Amino acid sequence: MSSSVKRYNAFSEELKREFGCKVQRISVDAGFTCPNRDGTLASGGCIFCGGHGSGSFGIRRDLTVSAQLEDGKEVMRRKYRAEKFIAYFQAYSNTYGSVAHVRQLFSEARAVSDVVGLIVATRPDCLPEEILEYLQELDGQTYLWLEIGMQTMHDRSLAVIKRRHDFACCVDAIQRARSRGLKVCTHIILGLPGETREEMLAMAAELNRLGVDGIKLHLLHVMKGTQLADMYIRGEVKVLCRDEYAGLVCDFLERLEPRILIHRLTGDGGHDNLVAPLWSLKKFEILNLIDAEMEKRGTRQGSKVFTDSNFCNRV
Repeated sequence: MSSSVKRYNAFSEELKREFGCKVQRISVDAGFTCPNRDGTLASGGCIFCGGHGSGSFGIRRDLTVSAQLEDGKEVMRRKYRAEKFIAYFQAYSNTYGSVAHVRQLFSEARAVSDVVGLIVATRPDCLPEEILEYLQELDGQTYLWLEIGMQTMHDRSLAVIKRRHDFACCVDAIQRARSRGLKVCTHIILGLPGETREEMLAMAAELNRLGVDGIKLHLLHVMKGTQLADMYIRGEVKVLCRDEYAGLVCDFLERLEPRILIHRLTGDGGHDNLVAPLWSLKKFEILNLIDAEMEKRGTRQGSKVFTDSNFCNRV
């Protein structure tokens, strides 16, 4: 199924509308760390996070930011025929540092030819006012998204994954970022230990209420060398099966306001480091399954939001 007939508001289509050409994100490791790993809060990190930051496999950490981008540009041109690029500061918490340091790294990325924007991923507890002030300044100069790792709205689950902040911290960060006009994308993990289907789906309504601009949905996947892997091996954690996850994503999308951009619908585990579920390696099969299920249902993003009588007052 082509992206032009997606039944959800795909971020890829937004990029085409914005820039008029094929645009690809290039993941960057800028050498940041995290208060959950450097001893400020703890040293072990979240239970799903490996030694190089969650979701940051395959990045050339031996290169400078600009060199990583140049290296990535060649790959994206060859693989996707991309013409323009967005520097995606992905590994760890990319606002965890002084404004001067953050400014230096982001300016280096912006100076690379054909880089038309930045995506900055971070934790909600790493957004002091001086950083948000700089991001607001940057937003007036380039195409910018702020990604906030919310993961879940349930404090019980945040404690289980050793996030070491509560949901109120997420709400505060989102509201302060949006008050400055920043485009906010939140990360949500489906399948966290102990969460029911109803609890997971309840997060869609909360995201609608918070007014976020984008969302990344991830399945809980187990990576080698993580606390989660140890828990999985001991039989303390189960992962979703493929059809269960696809159906859950469709249910979630139906409850999500149609204006919210979908940046991702499934996580990337990486062949060398993934423990489970192995079916997640076949990303395009999963995406096709989600497309097929939504077509079968005759539904689309926001279908069930429209049953809410208050919806028309919110858009």
